[in-house]
Amino acid sequence: MTDSTRVGITLGDPAGIGPEIVVAALHAAPREWRERIVVYGDRKPLERAARAVGIEVPEVAIVGEGHGDAASPGNPDVGSGAAQVKYLEAAVGAAAKGELAAIVTAPISKTWARRAGFEFMGHTEMLAARLGATDVAMFFVGPKLKVALATVHRPLAEVVSDLSTERVRTVVELVAQSLIRDLGIATPRIGVVGLNPHAGEDGLLGDEDQEIIAPALEEPLPPARLLGPLVPDAAFRDAVEGRFDALIAMYHDQGLIPVKLVDFEESVNVTLGLPIVRTSPDHGTAYDIAGRGIARSTSMKRALALAIEMVGRRAAKS
Repeated sequence: MTDSTRVGITLGDPAGIGPEIVVAALHAAPREWRERIVVYGDRKPLERAARAVGIEVPEVAIVGEGHGDAASPGNPDVGSGAAQVKYLEAAVGAAAKGELAAIVTAPISKTWARRAGFEFMGHTEMLAARLGATDVAMFFVGPKLKVALATVHRPLAEVVSDLSTERVRTVVELVAQSLIRDLGIATPRIGVVGLNPHAGEDGLLGDEDQEIIAPALEEPLPPARLLGPLVPDAAFRDAVEGRFDALIAMYHDQGLIPVKLVDFEESVNVTLGLPIVRTSPDHGTAYDIAGRGIARSTSMKRALALAIEMVGRRAAKS
């Protein structure tokens, strides 16, 4: 049985801005939240970050073994790469044992994690493998846009070969479930964005929209309302104006460019399909400003708040 209240936070790369945004989010969190939080990271990077930000490290449980103590802000190396992997492994191990209901992950560096022996492309792939999730999806939740991705970190030339009716339908179902269960939207309107310009223009600009995407929307999914394939260059504007509760994009940049344009500081990355809640800020390690106390913590604060909200909704329905 998973602990229905505990939330883990991983520190990310201790040479990046992770320690700064984590300590800022903890400082801003209500006391009742901090009593439920476990930070998987080392105290020394947190203390360095707190001094840079001009605050103190709040009283919170910290699980760390000194792996990141020697990390220098803005200067990643194999040591900081290994530390970020250790933090993540510890948190996911706790989740696998039922000790956490959610994990909020600060940014890692895929490059330095890989150099330290990390075998996965990123957080999402590792969490799915470790927690036994067959189907997962990246879902970006912001105040104006909520966008899920049908394909993720794939070269554009490989998107069509990776795209399938079954995959689109799976993401549709995951998004509908999360909107209803986690975000409290009783009858969500889900728009599925076409792959090609003008959603294929009846085959003149490609057949994928009618042959791959449209069949995924034929079977109703009550109480959700499904619409698409939508013309890509209009769909995101319509979502910003409130005509959809969420959109599903076909590839990484199709979805992430509008998200980062409209909701960059406030968007939260949610992994759908896991047995626990997982959220993270929608940005990277920002080595160029690490240790200077100027990193904006808005997305990390929202990631923590959304995790707490989702855990609460799930616990109320269990």
